[in-house]
Amino acid sequence: MEIKFDENELKRVEEIKAKYPQTQAALMGVLWLAQKKFGWISKEVIEYVAKLLDLPPSHVDGVVSFYTMYFKKPMGKYHIQVCTNVSCMLRGGEEIYHHLCESLGIKNGEVTPDGLFSIEEVECMGACGGAPMIAINEDYYENLDIPLVDQLLEKLKNGNGTSL
Repeated sequence: MEIKFDENELKRVEEIKAKYPQTQAALMGVLWLAQKKFGWISKEVIEYVAKLLDLPPSHVDGVVSFYTMYFKKPMGKYHIQVCTNVSCMLRGGEEIYHHLCESLGIKNGEVTPDGLFSIEEVECMGACGGAPMIAINEDYYENLDIPLVDQLLEKLKNGNGTSL
């Protein structure tokens, strides 16, 4: 796969850059755009974004390495993040995490053999009032229990979307 934005994506990069007095400040937004397109941030993506923003590749790599929102390897079509911090833990977050790992047959940071799911145990995602919560890609689900999680997994497996 060629690492290159199309004309519309390059326009979006220019829009992101225009929001800031210095190009460097646009880096996180451009990386997010790159991850959405390419699925993860590879060495080639780092080099492409660095060239695009006229930044040293080492600086781009430092940002990618620091923030957990950027995937450093391919993830599943549905990337599941499970909060196990205090509020979620007290309301069953750890049990949901372990149940998902067992149901999917994978561990933290792994991808199912079919490439459909990946899982990640994460710290606070800012939904303490709706604990326990998970995120699937960019969709958030609160006040969960294992039967609701199983229902959601089944819908995803059958290609019926991400709504409960």
